[in-house]
Amino acid sequence: MCATRGTRRGAHPTSSSERQSDRRSHGFPARWRKVVQSHGDALRDRVADFVRNRVMPCEPVLDAGGPGAAAALRELRARARQEGLWALPLPAELGGRGLSFERYAALAEAEGASDHGPAALGSASLLDAAMLWKHGGHRIREEYPARLAAGELRACYAMTEPDTPGTEPLRTATRAEEQPGGGWRVSGRKWFVSGAAGADLVTVLARTDGEPGDREGLSLLVVPTGSPGFRVVRELPVFGAGGQWEIDFDRVPVDADHLLGRRGEALAVAAERLQTGRTLRCLRWLGQAQRAFDLMCLRANSRTGSRGPLAGHQLVQSHVFEALLALRTTRPLVHEAAAKIAAGLDAHVEVGLAKVAAARMLQQVADAAIQVHGAAGLGPDTPLPALFRTGRAARILDGPDELHVTSVARRVLRAYEKYENDGKGTYEQCAS
Repeated sequence: MCATRGTRRGAHPTSSSERQSDRRSHGFPARWRKVVQSHGDALRDRVADFVRNRVMPCEPVLDAGGPGAAAALRELRARARQEGLWALPLPAELGGRGLSFERYAALAEAEGASDHGPAALGSASLLDAAMLWKHGGHRIREEYPARLAAGELRACYAMTEPDTPGTEPLRTATRAEEQPGGGWRVSGRKWFVSGAAGADLVTVLARTDGEPGDREGLSLLVVPTGSPGFRVVRELPVFGAGGQWEIDFDRVPVDADHLLGRRGEALAVAAERLQTGRTLRCLRWLGQAQRAFDLMCLRANSRTGSRGPLAGHQLVQSHVFEALLALRTTRPLVHEAAAKIAAGLDAHVEVGLAKVAAARMLQQVADAAIQVHGAAGLGPDTPLPALFRTGRAARILDGPDELHVTSVARRVLRAYEKYENDGKGTYEQCAS
């Protein structure tokens, strides 16, 4: 395992080397772990403990990539299985624990406190496995979802194009041409595809009918990345961090039974995936913001200068207050969106509010924590630079703030217009 060298679990680090080792672990020093441990939910506490004490110490290795990261991830996954924490939200028929989305939402914050938590605990495949299981034909359902849930395969989702923003999917230029003998040939280029370099499958949004701009004619196809004509073009670092890729399809052959859902109805499947995916990310951003907040408070109490602990400074107290306010006001918005999705209700407004609020909140809390840490918050010894980077990127990726602001506002205004014109019922009934 990636146990922090020089520090025994549960021991108080006393030497300078032990304290330095704690910092490199990207976790919490042993003497502080109880401060941030209990949530009053036994399963959530187990998930939080696993992420904090097993995943976070491995982050430097996992971030570096390569064979070492692959070995560390295999070991973490084996440990998660041993502890009964593997694939908690995946359907039982696929080998998961079958937790409802509502129940999993209570755990996702703790799991997402580390970027590597979902992969280590087997829930990173939730969106892809669920989408293929629900919308795939017989062959897709037989070959892929269970192997995704088991961690044997990895999948990615390709929607955005270099010249076509993801906010305007109707302009998609990637095209899938139906072949006389059956099947398709896919041509086009996608970028900012998370995890594409290591993926075995890519679900690609392509035009099967009509012309760019037409509302009809967009379809989703499942493409094995080993197919001839598929190519990873380059990595696209986000503020210096990897994980996003540009990929190319040069007349890639795709079997006819690898069409996902019905021909021309990709937007309905994509919208379902996006609502769930955005809410999951918001939950995980809450966990990351809580991590930054905890580190800020621990730093404020432990760092002493000529005027005493930082915690005694009013400006530091202001950082703590504003960060806590952002966390506490954002959390209900995110869980309201999760509850609506779990109930099968339209959650466009709630998800839009949650996505904008959570992205801004993560950036704000991480920025405050960096300020309280001073120069140490800029360097490699804490996860704060990565958390800040995630928060800033979150305001663009998965739909920029401006998209969600205008979308939510238009929906709300239309609902009020309907309420006024109908002259009956309530605003809430009109909005639904």
